[in-house]
Amino acid sequence: MHKKEFAEQEEVLPWVEKYRPKSLSEIIGHEEIIKRLKSYVDNKNVPNLLFTGPAGVGKTSAAVALARELFPKNFNLNFIELNASDDRGIDVVRNTIKDFARTLSFDSAFKIIFLDESDALTNDAQQALRRTMERYTKTCRFILSANYSSRIIEPIQSRCVVFRFKPLSARDIEKKIKEICKEENVSITESGLEALIYVSEGDLRKAINVLQAASSIDKHVSEKNIFSVSSRAKPEEVRQMINLAIEGKFLDSRDKLNILLYEYGMSGEDIVLQIYREILSMKELDDKQKIKLIELIAEYSFRIAEGANERIQIEALLAAMINNK
Repeated sequence: MHKKEFAEQEEVLPWVEKYRPKSLSEIIGHEEIIKRLKSYVDNKNVPNLLFTGPAGVGKTSAAVALARELFPKNFNLNFIELNASDDRGIDVVRNTIKDFARTLSFDSAFKIIFLDESDALTNDAQQALRRTMERYTKTCRFILSANYSSRIIEPIQSRCVVFRFKPLSARDIEKKIKEICKEENVSITESGLEALIYVSEGDLRKAINVLQAASSIDKHVSEKNIFSVSSRAKPEEVRQMINLAIEGKFLDSRDKLNILLYEYGMSGEDIVLQIYREILSMKELDDKQKIKLIELIAEYSFRIAEGANERIQIEALLAAMINNK
């Protein structure tokens, strides 16, 4: 009965958790990093580590898998995972982290504290963390994860071995998505797979979430389903809007914008980012034209980020494209 209940619990897990790697060998796309981490497991010793890189590329999975292989029997006693974005202040360092670090480990020479989103820690909290890392180095190791390493103070960076995780390649995402589709009895078209790779931008977590959402609509996942659930426009639609603006057909370009805003439900920031991606890949534009357009995009992206009306700013961007063709 207990096994049956456990199996039922596993079935209702979101796919991103259900297919999270449970060992270092299951992590894809970072062969050199995994090779170095496995050497730590073989030596039964780990320095303080700093994992940096964009979201959804395997930083958290690598940290947890490393700890599981180091502590196969007493993982829950020797490993603690904290998210710095939940509590960014100095108290979490003085209390939770210090209390765990000062206690002895179970059947191991050290414990591991994994601090996710550590770039969200305040400067005071990072200064306190630096001292804690020095003081309890014999009984505890730290693994820090950050999207932006520049937000981690230099004294902490110098105390860690830095691993830089890059966005996953299209081939890696394709391989994993096909494995999940096979496991979940979901079929996906070639155009659907290309669309999934396009919207994920190297983020496997996003790719799996979008796949699960699309498969809940139809077990035969198509390009249309992918763009629908991800609130993204097809690349050709964005290109049409850009070309109409460059050709001076402002009202036609504005009509395309209305489709993106109201039919796809895209935010202004998402539209600006897609415009940026498409301009970089448009072969019909020369380098000088791309430079001018990217300068415009940067200006209007900043205005939207500062709280200006999204629709007005994107229409102004399209009008500015006409004047800078």
